[in-house]
Amino acid sequence: MGISRNAAGTLFVGGALMLTLSALAYPSMLGIQTTSSSPSRVIANTESGPLTEADRDFVVKVRAAGLWEFPAGELAVKKGTIASVRTAGQHLINGHVNLDKSCLKIAQQLNITLPNQASPQQQGFVATLTSDSGKQFDSDLANILRVTHGQIFPAIANIRATTKNTLVRQLADQANDTVLDHITVMEQTGLVDFDSVLFQETTPPKDAKSNHTPPAPQPGEPTVVLSPPAGFTPPPATTPSPTVG
Repeated sequence: MGISRNAAGTLFVGGALMLTLSALAYPSMLGIQTTSSSPSRVIANTESGPLTEADRDFVVKVRAAGLWEFPAGELAVKKGTIASVRTAGQHLINGHVNLDKSCLKIAQQLNITLPNQASPQQQGFVATLTSDSGKQFDSDLANILRVTHGQIFPAIANIRATTKNTLVRQLADQANDTVLDHITVMEQTGLVDFDSVLFQETTPPKDAKSNHTPPAPQPGEPTVVLSPPAGFTPPPATTPSPTVG
């Protein structure tokens, strides 16, 4: 089953830049007074090692991912018409509750201010899923999430391979496991259109970089904490299986 025309348009516009770390120059209020175009530039020396622009941007992006994938998971649990979509929603909720907890802790240790809202593009994904219903919802959820997770995989690997900061390395390890789990449960729905996914993952973005930057929090704004809904039971771990695509 393919992606709807509206969802496909949203993905095409945002496409490959969804979580491309080198594209983000987050505002100076996030613990850094100046920004540059060099991801390897060291912006702070911490007890856990030097912190580069790419390291900082990775932490911000992990946070932003949870701010839209968590509500997407809640929608999947409520609106999914088949068990595998509802299960995928449980994995989104559980994965981002745990990942966000680590992200908040690490950001505090590294003096990185995190956003409380997802990027405009990510908010658009949630809006699409909110307006969807029935099998169209199932299809859009599986394909949008499969595309975005496929895009972040190489970025996580790059951070894990290059960072000299032990805390960032720990977050990359956890993010890698979480993304693999989410890719797996999306594929297990049987709804992923791999031809379309590959096209979305490899098509250069055409919209403004600002569409992919989460807004900075307002001074004194309380931190949004992702908490599982009442009565939520964490799903069992997935067993990745070989897939084509």
